[in-house]
Amino acid sequence: MSHRVLLADDQAAVRSGLRALLELRGDIVVVGEARHGAEAVELAGHLRPDVVLMDVRMPTMDGITATAAITSAPGEAGPRVLVLTTFDLDEYVFAALAAGASGFLLKNTPPAELRRAVAVVADGQALLDPAVTRRVIERHVQPRTTTELRGLTARELEVARLIAAGLTNEEISQRLVLSGWTVKTHVRHILAKLGARDRVQVVIAVYEAGLA
Repeated sequence: MSHRVLLADDQAAVRSGLRALLELRGDIVVVGEARHGAEAVELAGHLRPDVVLMDVRMPTMDGITATAAITSAPGEAGPRVLVLTTFDLDEYVFAALAAGASGFLLKNTPPAELRRAVAVVADGQALLDPAVTRRVIERHVQPRTTTELRGLTARELEVARLIAAGLTNEEISQRLVLSGWTVKTHVRHILAKLGARDRVQVVIAVYEAGLA
């Protein structure tokens, strides 16, 4: 099954290059191109892509604002947003994650890694580098009084903390000596109880609760 992607970048040459890289193997189809954030929001609603590859700095509406608009749209789960930029700056990373992005990559990411990232995000997972995530969230998130995690069972809270530590489902399975199916079930329950779109929001919730 191919993944449907919408490209959002103000430079036509960049969009053309990304299209060529993504469609190289036939497992990804670029369904549209947006020149700025406002157009990305409009096209995301019409085209219903699986993933929006979103630049940060664009005219009319920046990528962070567009990401928030796309991920907060009412109704069924909409497109996932993968922020792609030349700027490896903490404020952009955190703003993208807080706005609902499912991942963050630099534009010089190798083609194979870029395609893998699209597949990961399209499948509902988060694309997070544990080191970058920890650095960014520790710098920008202040622990606060929160009741969000109180509805989790002891085991679910344990799994949530391991997600915040950057562990994959497979690694959590090995750490807690649980089956992969059981871990997936715990993750699904955690997302539902927190009203979280994906693992990124679980990570932020754990850090805000001071439990990372």
